[in-house]
Amino acid sequence: MISIENLHIQLGEFDLHDINLHIAENDFFMLMGPSGAGKTILLEAIAGLVPVKSGQIKVAGQDITHLPPEKRGISIVYQDYALFPHLTVANNIRYGLRFQKIEKTAGEQRLSELLNLLNLQHLANRSPETLSGGEQQRVAMARALIVNPRVLLLDEPLSALDPRLREEFRLVLKRLQQQSTATILMVTHDFAEALALGHQGAIINAGKIEQSGSMEELFQRPQSTLVADFVGMKNLFAVTFLGEKARIKDLQIQLGHSHADGEGFIAIRSEDIVLSAEQLQSSMRNSFQGMIKQIISQGFYYEVHIAVSEVSFCALVTKGALLEMELREGKEIYLFFKSTAIHTF
Repeated sequence: MISIENLHIQLGEFDLHDINLHIAENDFFMLMGPSGAGKTILLEAIAGLVPVKSGQIKVAGQDITHLPPEKRGISIVYQDYALFPHLTVANNIRYGLRFQKIEKTAGEQRLSELLNLLNLQHLANRSPETLSGGEQQRVAMARALIVNPRVLLLDEPLSALDPRLREEFRLVLKRLQQQSTATILMVTHDFAEALALGHQGAIINAGKIEQSGSMEELFQRPQSTLVADFVGMKNLFAVTFLGEKARIKDLQIQLGHSHADGEGFIAIRSEDIVLSAEQLQSSMRNSFQGMIKQIISQGFYYEVHIAVSEVSFCALVTKGALLEMELREGKEIYLFFKSTAIHTF
């Protein structure tokens, strides 16, 4: 559906280069990366709002690289909503029809459908200034959808919402994807958000795509330290590989498979580290004793940071496990993890 080939964009000192992406029709594709990575610039290039130095952008086989924005069949929704305060909700949504050749009857029918789809019927005559952030975001979404875009671009639509509204709007986006024919490309810097919503995705950093694929591939098989860190692998270590072992300072990690000798990195998910107050007879090939240095509450779970010699590991536990094992700072603890839980780079 969307094909981006060898795209190069230069804006001042920022350089977006060698961008190659292919997004399937009706997909919910997540473009992720840290702030300043180039996510919004890529979105705006697809929408026709920034010039392309070289490369090609196609939608449904049509080359749109140099088409004006209004001829691309693309809508974009920014995180700040950009609603007109002097127009009602219904008239804000209708606004996009001014630039499209859509009959009034068809436009009103589409308006009614979107009011129902996004649960805005009771707000149609209200002013945007009287709405919550989540309601304003739904209005902005309806305004983008009323022209039946082939592609819907979302620039961090959840970032300005509080946690409760963010969860509510995630459900709206899921319903929208199921009932809309538009291909959706959403920008976010939050991997948990991307994992909850996306089918496929890509991680961009410093103007370059680091990795693309299914959300499962990005989560389970990161190909670089940057991707591993972005998807939440907090145990990320520089190592020396020696056959089936990796050395971190004075610790030896059992890989369970042979790796080419040399320098590299390993990563272990915090949730793949098992803690025990006692030494266990376990099939897990990596077992160490350490001391708890810090316990950090993360709401529904706790991060437990453990020093093993000069190496610090991070494990996740529930509140129940924290109380049951009587975990506290300064306590000696055993940690275990499988060789299969180790990612190598």
